[in-house]
Amino acid sequence: MSTSQIASSAFTLGTVAVLPFYTLMIAAPNASITKRTVESTAPYVALGLLYAYLLYLSWTPDTIRAMFASKYWLPELPGIVRMFASEMTVASAWIHLLAVDLFAARQVYHDGIKNNIETRHSVSLCLLFCPIGIAAHALTKVLAGSTGRSH
Repeated sequence: MSTSQIASSAFTLGTVAVLPFYTLMIAAPNASITKRTVESTAPYVALGLLYAYLLYLSWTPDTIRAMFASKYWLPELPGIVRMFASEMTVASAWIHLLAVDLFAARQVYHDGIKNNIETRHSVSLCLLFCPIGIAAHALTKVLAGSTGRSH
């Protein structure tokens, strides 16, 4: 399998793997199956292993030099741009985002359950626009609190 095929397959596999978790949190947030499923660490372990594999395939001495090109060993935008010219690097970054976004969505979901606050819109936003989903949840909590609901 070529590196392009591996990157493409990992991208698709990771994307499809998180969808059942989001679907349950959005479609049936109070169902017992959702609460049990969302507690699982399986998606994070699976995505973590896939991410580690993609990093192994994508990180070369050139990648590391591009990542830490400044005199302070900090990333700089031009180096990151060069690094993301590789499909493998983009696929690994996508898997990283999926894992972190799902984790944040789970935190939003748990907070909503705990505080009896609607989270479907915030969880939905976490799928592709995680920081906006977190902000939407914070705003929802404020608005729910101002209408007399618990927070």
